[in-house]
Amino acid sequence: MGDVHEDSLAELALLLRTLRAQRGLQMGGLQQRTGLGRTTVSQALNGQVVPSEATLVALAKALGADVDPMLALREAAARIPQVREDSPRRVVRRSVQPTVQSSFDERYLSYVAERHSQLTVVGLDLSRPERACWPLDAAYLSLELAERPEGWPAGSEEADRPSVVVKRAELALANCRRVLLRGLAGSGKTTLLQWLAVATARNELPEELADWREQIPFVLPLRTLVRRGPLPEPRDFLSAVGTPLAASQPEGWADAALARGEALVLVDGIDEVPQEHRGATRDWLERLLAAYRDARFVVTTRPSAVPEGWLASSRFTELSVRPMSAVDTGVFVGRWHTAARHGSATEAEQSQLHELETALQVTVRAQRDLAQLSSTPLMCALICALHRDRRGHLPHSRMELYEAALSMLLVRRDLERSIDVPEGIHLTEHQSVQLLQRLAYWLIRNRQTEMDRATALALVDDALPAMQAVAEQGTADPILTHLVGRSGLLRQPTTDTIDYVHRTFQDYLGAKAAIEAHDFPLLVNNAHDDQWEDVLRMAVAHARPAESADLLRRLVERGDAETEHRPRLHLLAAASLHYATEIEPAARRLVEQRARLLMPPRSSEEADALAALGPGILDLLPGAEGLDDDEVDPVVRTAATIGGDQAYAFLSRFAQSLTSESAPYELIEGWKNFDADPYAHDILLPFSNHQNLVVQNEDQRNALPLLAPITAINFREAFPAEEIIEHLSPEHTKALNIYSGQALTDLKFVRQLPALKALVLSECSQLTHIDDLTGLPLSDLGLLQFPSGASFDALSSLSELTELALYTRLPWSNLEDMPAPLDLTALRLARWIDTPLRGISKWQLLKTLVINAGPTPAEWREISSLSHLTELYISEYDLAQAGPMPNVTYLQLSPIDTDAQLQLVPDVFPNLKSISVSCRASLPDITDITPLKQIEGLQVFLHYADSIVGLEEFTPDTVRLYPRPRTASI
Repeated sequence: MGDVHEDSLAELALLLRTLRAQRGLQMGGLQQRTGLGRTTVSQALNGQVVPSEATLVALAKALGADVDPMLALREAAARIPQVREDSPRRVVRRSVQPTVQSSFDERYLSYVAERHSQLTVVGLDLSRPERACWPLDAAYLSLELAERPEGWPAGSEEADRPSVVVKRAELALANCRRVLLRGLAGSGKTTLLQWLAVATARNELPEELADWREQIPFVLPLRTLVRRGPLPEPRDFLSAVGTPLAASQPEGWADAALARGEALVLVDGIDEVPQEHRGATRDWLERLLAAYRDARFVVTTRPSAVPEGWLASSRFTELSVRPMSAVDTGVFVGRWHTAARHGSATEAEQSQLHELETALQVTVRAQRDLAQLSSTPLMCALICALHRDRRGHLPHSRMELYEAALSMLLVRRDLERSIDVPEGIHLTEHQSVQLLQRLAYWLIRNRQTEMDRATALALVDDALPAMQAVAEQGTADPILTHLVGRSGLLRQPTTDTIDYVHRTFQDYLGAKAAIEAHDFPLLVNNAHDDQWEDVLRMAVAHARPAESADLLRRLVERGDAETEHRPRLHLLAAASLHYATEIEPAARRLVEQRARLLMPPRSSEEADALAALGPGILDLLPGAEGLDDDEVDPVVRTAATIGGDQAYAFLSRFAQSLTSESAPYELIEGWKNFDADPYAHDILLPFSNHQNLVVQNEDQRNALPLLAPITAINFREAFPAEEIIEHLSPEHTKALNIYSGQALTDLKFVRQLPALKALVLSECSQLTHIDDLTGLPLSDLGLLQFPSGASFDALSSLSELTELALYTRLPWSNLEDMPAPLDLTALRLARWIDTPLRGISKWQLLKTLVINAGPTPAEWREISSLSHLTELYISEYDLAQAGPMPNVTYLQLSPIDTDAQLQLVPDVFPNLKSISVSCRASLPDITDITPLKQIEGLQVFLHYADSIVGLEEFTPDTVRLYPRPRTASI
């Protein structure tokens, strides 16, 4: 066994090294393309340890190779003698603690590792539902997380801002202490928390998360906590989740771990807290954060449950779980079938599973609609199970998938396997569904996701008098036991609680119960609540044609009557049309008419809200003809975010209708959501001006020759220098923005682009200087997030430089020492430069100035002395300390957690022609623009203003709002 293990591991390492040599990749380049740590990559290449499956997936993608042979070698290498199931895995902690505390630490960590080391997987073993568990070690798939950068300095061009940064989970979490993780149902949020808890308890976190090691994990599922009353204080964390060791913990143990910064608090499911209690939940979190500043927190939620920036004031990084890629789906399908084979009794079954796996791997890649359905672990598991159950025949829609899954899970497999009366109970599919609906509907009505077993027993008992055939087989207790043990839909996480394997099944069955009970008023009255969103859509699917029409009319009528909830209700009705098998034309017209009053979207937020409602929205999106300027990008963003064949066709038509020579920003951003080559050829190529292209993955980079010659380009994935310039034209490339420069070891490659005038470099962690830029004819340079202590002395040699952006810590004691040319006309400075503004007056030719840190009175005086300054952008400021600045004609204010001070603007900037105010992060929420009336002819632009005072004092053409409001129309 040991020889086989070592040979397979050596063969795997040789394969990886050979592929790397064939691709000509250096270690640094491979590290950055995979998003893995140097140690992880090195160990895989040298065969020192068996790499994880996630590591191999990342390496295969980076090397352009098929991952399956690698996974086969890994599986052979991993076949080492197994520890007996009754021998708990030993948990080792390196930190030294007092004896009693250390002893309890080890007991608790062993408990966490054991308690959370299994996942329930839909349909994994239908003959033995109690065995439908998957070891977390095999189940965990490192998905991609997306982060939208916050705090981007004011004054930067919107098109130059990176919209999202996508990284593998380990890398995305690496530099965070507080994370709000958003993800759709079944996207893997809870699995990620389980993996963090177990890997932390076992001290097995990867190198990327080395800073997270030596922590005590606390897993706090809110679905359990909210049912038990007030949210717990640290001393009650263990008892609140039913940990048997709670009574044994030393006095002050949890408090001490949190206070030392040695605790990892994993809070799961903000969306499972009723809306009216979410404010209290945030208060609970903020109290914990205030008391334990050094502890790490990860909080999960569905995307629509809380607004963007919900925990921003507490410095949470917001990450979103991305849909599984084709490679991820392939790995998941392989793992599902491997786990299923382990539970198979005969060679024939195992052989059949091999054949089914091979067929499904082809099917999910070939059929785009199926690929879209399988983009989350839950749906992918359902598809695997149904594919096995139906011998390769699969349903095509979401509702068909659920219906088939219920039939598969409830009774058909028992009948086919001759398991006629398990536990002495025989329930037909209809009987099982009736009981399961009753439980699901109680949970939905009471805004719960789990219930006491006593409540479940009472609900079953109440149903038995009307179900004589079931009642004759036993009391509520054995009937409930049968449902938990055989349905594959219910779980018993503790001895006294019952819940659904996944919220999706609860919503599906609860919606069916609501329709059968004719509870249309209840459905409509709760339609504004995000917890009822899926219930409403599924209710429309379950309803008969006349009932669907009635339900949709009620949604529209409530939206007409309630301005506050109108957009959500009307768009929910529109999205639900997609679920109705048959709907009368008059009802369809009514819903579509209301939806068009909310169309087209006019902001990225409106676009994201529409996209969340699903593919049905594509039928309501208008074409390019007649759209206003602020509507083009949001419409494109909506379709690109939805993705799939229908969205691709929409974007193709949309692009053909555009008259601009340049592609809209969101059309370029949407490239990442589709196959790179067809999108480049069909959608981007017709635009004659291929500028500001955005490259976020290897497929897009390889497609660049289709779009040559390229004049301006943004790289948002870490590529080595040779790959950055491989497809760029020396005589045409004028602007190059590298937002992920971790793979760059020098800047000599820039000299191969003689036409280059504008350069942005960010996150260049291996660079300590910019000397390779010496003497280049650059006119525009941006340096972002360089290592501390990096030298920027080469600025003095850039004689043609007129625009400079510095969004990084600077090495000078003040700006007087900065060697930038005196001919600068634009200077942009981030708040984190950590350098006083003293000396800024030496650039007397400045026309544009961006400052994101509050100037002192002396620094304000220097700024006032800049006689050519006409454009000023500021985000942290006190205008009371500023003197008059009559030359400034354009002002942009982005106040952060403070008043915009508009009453001081006329005195400080008496000759303004235009002012732009971002109200998103300002206090108070009411913006009073009355003082601006003093400046004659002023144009006012307000972004995200909640409430405006004084608007009536201005003519309609002098104040513009973003997003542009819609006229009342009902």
